[in-house]
Amino acid sequence: MQVLVLGAGVVGMATAYYLWRDGHEVTVVDRQAGPGLEASYGNAGGLCPSFAGPWAAPGMVTKALRLSLTPRSPIRFRPQADLHQWTWLVRWMANCNVESFRRNKLRMQRVAHYSLACLRTLVDEAGLDGFDFHSDGVLQVFRTPEELELGRLSARALEELGIAWRLLSAGEVDALEPALAQRSAPIAGALHLPADASGDSHKFSKALHQHLAARGVRFLFDTTVTAIAHEADSVTGVQAGSQRLVADAYVVALGSFAPRLLRPLGIQLPVYPLKGYSITVPVQDDGPDFQTALMDEHNKVMISRLGGRVRAAGMGELGGYDLSTDPQQRDMLVNVVREFFPTGLDFDRVESWAGLRPMTPDGPPVLGRTHWPNLFLNSGHGSNGWTQACGTSRIVADLMAGRSPAIDMDGLTGERFGITPA
Repeated sequence: MQVLVLGAGVVGMATAYYLWRDGHEVTVVDRQAGPGLEASYGNAGGLCPSFAGPWAAPGMVTKALRLSLTPRSPIRFRPQADLHQWTWLVRWMANCNVESFRRNKLRMQRVAHYSLACLRTLVDEAGLDGFDFHSDGVLQVFRTPEELELGRLSARALEELGIAWRLLSAGEVDALEPALAQRSAPIAGALHLPADASGDSHKFSKALHQHLAARGVRFLFDTTVTAIAHEADSVTGVQAGSQRLVADAYVVALGSFAPRLLRPLGIQLPVYPLKGYSITVPVQDDGPDFQTALMDEHNKVMISRLGGRVRAAGMGELGGYDLSTDPQQRDMLVNVVREFFPTGLDFDRVESWAGLRPMTPDGPPVLGRTHWPNLFLNSGHGSNGWTQACGTSRIVADLMAGRSPAIDMDGLTGERFGITPA
């Protein structure tokens, strides 16, 4: 079967791999000059299934409103004259309660742990390396007693899935990660998640591109998809630049831009961009020798060691599709990194980046069939795209082949938003 994958981020690349492995003739289309150049480029680096959870959490409405009014805030809301934004926001607010948080976190945990297992298998099958992968766990750090209590809530959800965790005191955090000995950041405690890992999603996407291109997968870069054509009850092709591309089946893996393309087909995909920022800082010869990724829960910033670099990413700005970088947000990330690692990093050579996370209002992605029988979705991964990419892509390939996915699909399809399969 000929399959057209729309999008060459880490999700689209993983989708192409599993479809190629099933024997399909695969073409990948992307508007960028190469793979993994949008949300996958400046990713925090964390492969964090144990940490995966929804942005819609108890207390987040009040926290978001309060922080939006403060300078250098990790959360900002920029109202737009956009019905899609306000509809998404109302749905998000409806999920900011204890019961919804628990349900959505369990759903995200289910797919995320499956995904890390799929990634490990894919890396072995394809012989991939060179993407700074290491599996040394994550420390979710809490600066206040109130944040620590939310960590206890998350831990109870982890218990239901049998996932390893330890709640640590500040002293135990320093003992586990000696590189934090010089920190000025206050720590009330931390959740240690030993099953998690780190890696560079952009490097992974490039390595997978080389692997697939050498085996006959076709890539059309610098090619913008502008419309999906349909007749009767079937998708008949896509318009991409001056070309009309035709296949037997189509997978939409376009991140935050998927809703715009799907709306004319009657598919109201509730995905909205949450702008995030990252910095990448070179490590000096005497730099901090840490491997455990850190999640600063207070500032919503993750810090990972990626080879000879430190990557820090985070913040959430709900304000449309603007991709400009903000010097204040860059400075905030630099300050957070300095609080944890005050020496050994070359802050004179900081690379700044901004990208759009494709967020669903409840947290889990939207996978699988639509009411167009040959059109499939691999969308809405939010800030967990790198963590969930291989698992969701394996699921979509299974569904296209008529196989039952290896995990329970409850809460992971479009049916929860009224997107019913044919």
